[in-house]
Amino acid sequence: MIRPLDLRLVPVAAAVWVVTLFGLWAGWLPAAASALVAVLLAVIVRVFWRKPGSRVVLVVLLLAGVAASSIALQTHRVEEHPLRHAAVTGDPVTVRVELTAAPKPLRGAAFGASRAQDRSLARAELVAAEIAGRRYETGGSVVLLVPTESWRGLIAGQRLTVEAKVAPPREGQLVVAMLPVYREPGEVAAPPAWQRLAASMRAGLREIAAGNLGPEAAGLLPGLVVGDTGGLAPEVEQDFETAGLSHLTAVSGANLAIVCGAVLVLLRLLGLGPVVCAIGASAALVGFVGLAGPEPSVLRAAVMGAITLLALVLGRRRSALPALAASVIALLLLLPELATSAGFALSVAATAGLVLLAPVWAAALRERGVPVGLAEAIAVPVAAHVVTAPLIAAISGGVSLVAVPANLLAAPVIAPATVFGVLATVTAPVSSWVAWVWVELAGPELEWVLLVADRASAVPGAVVDWPTGTGGGLLLAVLVLVGLIALRGRRIRLLAVVAVLLSALIVLPVRTMLPGWPAQGWSVVACDVGQGDGLVLSTGRPGEVVVVDTGPDPRRAANCLRRLGIHRVSMAVLTHLHADHVSGLRTILGETSVGAVAIGPLREPKWAFDDLVRDARAHRTPVVTLQAGQRLGWPGLVLDVLAPDPAVTRTQTADDANDSSLVVRATTTAGRVLLTGDVELQGQGRLVSSGADLRAEVLKVPHHGSRYTTPRFLQAVRPRLALISVGAGNDYGHPNPFVTGALTRAGSRVLRTDQEGDIAVLPGPQGPRFVARGDPLRADER
Repeated sequence: MIRPLDLRLVPVAAAVWVVTLFGLWAGWLPAAASALVAVLLAVIVRVFWRKPGSRVVLVVLLLAGVAASSIALQTHRVEEHPLRHAAVTGDPVTVRVELTAAPKPLRGAAFGASRAQDRSLARAELVAAEIAGRRYETGGSVVLLVPTESWRGLIAGQRLTVEAKVAPPREGQLVVAMLPVYREPGEVAAPPAWQRLAASMRAGLREIAAGNLGPEAAGLLPGLVVGDTGGLAPEVEQDFETAGLSHLTAVSGANLAIVCGAVLVLLRLLGLGPVVCAIGASAALVGFVGLAGPEPSVLRAAVMGAITLLALVLGRRRSALPALAASVIALLLLLPELATSAGFALSVAATAGLVLLAPVWAAALRERGVPVGLAEAIAVPVAAHVVTAPLIAAISGGVSLVAVPANLLAAPVIAPATVFGVLATVTAPVSSWVAWVWVELAGPELEWVLLVADRASAVPGAVVDWPTGTGGGLLLAVLVLVGLIALRGRRIRLLAVVAVLLSALIVLPVRTMLPGWPAQGWSVVACDVGQGDGLVLSTGRPGEVVVVDTGPDPRRAANCLRRLGIHRVSMAVLTHLHADHVSGLRTILGETSVGAVAIGPLREPKWAFDDLVRDARAHRTPVVTLQAGQRLGWPGLVLDVLAPDPAVTRTQTADDANDSSLVVRATTTAGRVLLTGDVELQGQGRLVSSGADLRAEVLKVPHHGSRYTTPRFLQAVRPRLALISVGAGNDYGHPNPFVTGALTRAGSRVLRTDQEGDIAVLPGPQGPRFVARGDPLRADER
């Protein structure tokens, strides 16, 4: 008999989450006002309302008031921080910080799988800051955008000094500033001893894996064990994302549940009592947190892992839900920035699915004769996928149709592979031979997971496109809820099975053969390549284009060309050599005929230029240099290079790569299109002062819509359509509301790839029009 669930803490957790979100987005004053309102309502309830349920309402109001007060204090401190003011004035600063996490290369930003990314994100806590000659001894969270090569090897706990200009952080976060850094860190201090030990153990795992496994399996094992995906091939990452297996390479509650569960099983087999077992599992949890690093995501996973153990190992559904709600409340009060974290929301949703749905579904399967182990193996991934699908769709713009079977196939080997990987990590500093044994035992499981990801991602129509954002997530959530209610009836279940079979036999093949894209007669397409640039210009010849930048991901630009039916790239123009503009080139060179690769006069970063030359030479593709004053022409396309001036680039360095971007005016059948790369304030000023005709019907907004865009430049262009190539949920605050607001007020239609997907520009009777690739079965024309 299933007891009723204890839901008393659920509304409290929901109220704390809503209030925290409100405070993060609205600011300290509205948050303080909401705290006062909550307290006043609590007093009214306590004095005048004595009905049943009043205690629950009172607790909701009191904890909501506490959360609102806390977030008001923290947002006020952030908004009034000296670095926040420096971000407005653009003053250079010198800061002393302590890293709270090791620098992580930007996802998908590698120029080829074998080279390191050129930019990484490092999160740190401020120790001191010197602004305009004045020193401040103050704290605060900052995000550093740093060169990967010179910051490689730094770990959490190290203190260092950097000089940078301050940029505004992304809204909705308790971060005082974003600091773009282009130089090596100074005055680097040694990390704490325990951090050095953890880093040494992680490095030992990477070395043992690299020496004894294939390259893909060697990159997967550290990701599976501690979330270290630095060695994971981009192709494997793409396969995992399509197959719905990306969660396997992120530190989550599942990792901790597996490790702690293995310790519990071992101690119970030794006949030890519950107290010793609990102490052993707790020690394993603390040790795993130390090994993976005490980042917010790991701390979140520690709490969720404990809840997962409670739900799955002990089978206590009635106590697990209140524990989950209590953990949400505690985490949000301690780390309020988790309220906007997609990872936190996914962890909560997945854990709730395991607590609420998985036991019920597993019991229903057992009643129908499904063996016990198989029933749990089916119910757990299905429940997790169902409850997280709306969130994943809202974030990624897609719903994986292969995620459930892929997880069903991969799930049996995840636990042993993780346990063997942890044992290899722990024993590597003591005995490389013993660690080798554990890695060898994990090898077959890793190869199986890689095979599942590869085959699942190759299924036609593996991912169904879905509207991104809150609207898309809510729509799918409603559909899922309606489906769950409807499936309670036997006839509806039979109809659902028939519908799934028909979809597999008819809809998916039709979808694959008749994708409804591209829009007929397009001139320009801004490809959705994530946080980077990737544009395609029609030359007027069937199947032939000019590509301008290739994005941060090894595959997304090539996938965009495939969807457009392109078989030849006459020229690939790289505006500058940052990874978010060039990383897709290698795949394009390998899959498509490319006539030439064009770059600007600046050959920095040097490693990127060396890789470019090597890859182009391997495909016998010439590399040519473009500069201001040159013109190139095709039957339906003319390119005029407006910048950079080689006289300027002679004095520039790698720090000036953005401002040395190629700026090209394309004359197309849809009108003039100004392509600007990442040119910033100085470069824009030179363009306006040069007297060049910058007017264009379509503008590719510089630097993904960053704050470093001048109204004077936008006024000189006066576009009707403004294309912003930007990644969903990026950490840079792109596009900046000031820039999008200025464009909108000037009468421009702002189009963003993170919201629209691929965007095609076509000629229209009254100027350029556009078609966004939303539903692949029907492109919505606007």
